[in-house]
Amino acid sequence: MYRKRGPSRYALRALRTPAPLPVSLPAAATPGERLSRAFYSRSTLIVARQLIGMHLVHEESGVRRVGRIVETEAYMGPEDQAAHSARGRTERNSVMFGPPGHAYVYFIYGFWNCVNVVTREEGVPHAVLLRALEPVSGITDKTWGPGLLCRAMNIDRRLNGTDLCGSTLWIEKPAGEPKRRVRMTRATRIGVDYAGDWARRLWRFYDRDSPFVSTAPAAKRARLFRSPA
Repeated sequence: MYRKRGPSRYALRALRTPAPLPVSLPAAATPGERLSRAFYSRSTLIVARQLIGMHLVHEESGVRRVGRIVETEAYMGPEDQAAHSARGRTERNSVMFGPPGHAYVYFIYGFWNCVNVVTREEGVPHAVLLRALEPVSGITDKTWGPGLLCRAMNIDRRLNGTDLCGSTLWIEKPAGEPKRRVRMTRATRIGVDYAGDWARRLWRFYDRDSPFVSTAPAAKRARLFRSPA
């Protein structure tokens, strides 16, 4: 998880650059089976891996946004020095210590929101950061990064603590399409160099074939978008 610091050049550039529009994405997605509380209550590393390929859904004011999760990071405090819970419970991170299956949304750099999924049993401050999405429906903004995906999905601190087993923000299994084979890759987490040995843990998981992964080369995504007018 990121520490607070000044906005990076990348972040400022992302705000200034108009978002490209997808060339061809379905206008609607068939609802799938929502993940149960039991899914989130398991090992954080298992949840982080198995979230790849699931659909994140945000529904508000009649607008439904859906994205396929293609990149996650596991955080397992208080031992994990990269986790927000490494220094104990605070007002900011209290959702991490609560029951599994809730959204932990935090605000960084003065303009980015990041959404996490709380895992394990209540009192164990673990969470999985959602790092990148592949647009499925209702999304026309960039999604290859935790702040970008929250902006595209209209997720902010208002949704901190939201029950992911509810009817506003949830995760579901894809429906109405053949099951896609995922070639999973593990890597070190991003932006946690301050965490010492914990920074070397291979706790980032991503779909190696998806051009929407945050570290994918820009050229890999270029063919998906229209050229500027």
